[in-house]
Amino acid sequence: MSDRRTAILEAAARVIAQRGIRGLRVEELAEEAGVSTSLLYYHFRDRAGVLAHTLEFINTRAERYTDPTANPDTDPRGHLEEMLLLELQDTPAIVENSTAWGELRSTAVFQPDLRDQLRTTTDRWTDYAGDLIRRAQHGGSVPPEVSPDDAAERLTALVEGLSKRWLSGSLTLDRARDLLRGALVAELGAYRAG
Repeated sequence: MSDRRTAILEAAARVIAQRGIRGLRVEELAEEAGVSTSLLYYHFRDRAGVLAHTLEFINTRAERYTDPTANPDTDPRGHLEEMLLLELQDTPAIVENSTAWGELRSTAVFQPDLRDQLRTTTDRWTDYAGDLIRRAQHGGSVPPEVSPDDAAERLTALVEGLSKRWLSGSLTLDRARDLLRGALVAELGAYRAG
């Protein structure tokens, strides 16, 4: 990805996080990114293109900062737990990313194209979590009666909800992380090394 395109997407994520989707004006975004509006239209065609590519950018950035140290092949449950907990960090990039994600999710209620893209992205995350739970079952660190797909859906949805509450000041970060740890035990049983 070119430096200018990256700068535009970084600026878009920042503007969406700070002002919401309604606050995203192409002219203001171009100014924020330090590029011309014609260059912005060249890269993204229209505002909908900016939103779609920003969602991809936010998702890719989230995959980088939630990359656990635990090996998914030897410790899939540890990998899952670490991946989910890494979503709740008090760093500027993660706060911006999580806030922009919430804004995009809220806007998708009224924009079917964005809704489809969000569903695809969410499904990828949830499917990966379900796969890790299945691997953990095979390794013996998750009981066989746990439904991997249901547990993955509940856990990823919980992370999004806890993130919104923490970012809006309804929960402290420590409390959000403690609640997530408790949910992991409730969903997957007490941790047992495989």
